[in-house]
Amino acid sequence: MDWIFWLVLVIVLTIIELATTNLLSVWFVISGIVALILSFFIDNVAIVSTVFAVLGIILLFTTRPLLKKYLPTQQARTNADRIIGMHGVVTEEIKKNVVGEVKVDGKRWSAISNTKIPVGSDVIIDAIDGVKVVVRKED
Repeated sequence: MDWIFWLVLVIVLTIIELATTNLLSVWFVISGIVALILSFFIDNVAIVSTVFAVLGIILLFTTRPLLKKYLPTQQARTNADRIIGMHGVVTEEIKKNVVGEVKVDGKRWSAISNTKIPVGSDVIIDAIDGVKVVVRKED
């Protein structure tokens, strides 16, 4: 009957991992599967529980950093990121490394550039730096 407990635990931990995707409970899912298999051969709950806990911790600390290194990470994006690559118009002159202003997507942004850009020039948004956009003159 111990196998039912381990089966339920594996299912619950799998649901938690799918809901969070933190790569935290997946290691205990694996150790839970091992404990489930062991529960068919070993009647001592203390031994099976110890194997579950120790194996889960070992897997967590040895393989999680390695796996996180190779899995792609998603950078948190904001709605403002969508203007990167858009075209804008300079509304206040931008001097080299001095803040000016551009209008992009109907909104005014503080803007910086590594070159002087006069009012009325068309620019391309290269990046967002804090609350300013980094622009370059459109060719």
